[in-house]
Amino acid sequence: MHSMIQTQDTTKKKPNTITLYNTTKCGVDVMDQMVREYTVRAGTRCWPVAVFYNMIDMAALNAHVLYQLCTGRQERRVDFLLELARELAQTHWEEVSSYDENLNTIRTYQVCNVFEPSQNNWLLTTFIDRRGAQRIYVEIRFTVRDCSSIPNVPGSCKETFNFYYYETDAVIATKSTAFWMEAPYLKVDTIAADESFSQVDFDGRLMKVNTEVRSFGPLSKNGFYLAFQDYGACMSLLSVRVFYKKCPSVVQNFAIFPETMTGAESTSLVIARGICIPNSEEVDVPIKLYCNGDGEWMVPIGSCTCKAGFEHDNGNVCRGKRPKPSQTSFFG
Repeated sequence: MHSMIQTQDTTKKKPNTITLYNTTKCGVDVMDQMVREYTVRAGTRCWPVAVFYNMIDMAALNAHVLYQLCTGRQERRVDFLLELARELAQTHWEEVSSYDENLNTIRTYQVCNVFEPSQNNWLLTTFIDRRGAQRIYVEIRFTVRDCSSIPNVPGSCKETFNFYYYETDAVIATKSTAFWMEAPYLKVDTIAADESFSQVDFDGRLMKVNTEVRSFGPLSKNGFYLAFQDYGACMSLLSVRVFYKKCPSVVQNFAIFPETMTGAESTSLVIARGICIPNSEEVDVPIKLYCNGDGEWMVPIGSCTCKAGFEHDNGNVCRGKRPKPSQTSFFG
């Protein structure tokens, strides 16, 4: 664009790299000279538009250079720009800076295409290792705009979104695959907001943050993906916390119980066998505890007791009995 404009490099011994950069459309010298060129032409009124389009061209060229440097992929500029245009034309989730309810700056994902029908926007996490857990819990913090507060909004506006997961043994999702729409996701729930906001307050005073916790299982593969589907809401996803529950290691009834994962269902009870502490032995039945779905120990069965010649000391410790002090008579 505007190839007839040439820069005048008056700086002595300027590095070749800088000179080459400045003689291209992405150089600042080109921009400065374009402004001077169109400003001195009294009869020309189109120079602001010309400068604006050259700025767009400069940004696109720099984006192409950065893309190749960051990815190592060699791609024709025209192909890169076509792909970029297709991405920009699609409605999707956007990562933006925002504020939480305490006015802390955070990075969020948001979507608000309420004026366009038939929305189907997906947000996918990276692969998450389940680390041996059979049941996974997900805490979702989000905000939703009240549809009735948006002027002239169509009836397709929603105040809910869908939450899915996909279990797999390997990392399979990339931008170049069709995984986004074709994977056999399992739906966890349709998430609705307990509170929605009707005004946009940039100070965050009117932000109403919702927190919902959902769980799914049983899981048996190495890991999973989480997916969030928007189909017409105006919302922000503030944070997603993924966790599992477990019963901590404990010493009880003179026995040691190892850290134990909770079961596949929230009502499951997982049996944990105990090991008697040193210098102790089981009494009657094998000792065990049950780990419930909330990560709490319950229903102790059996116990251990100190072996002969030992006594309990300081709770769950068996120590050798101390000999009684001898009694010596001064009259005997």
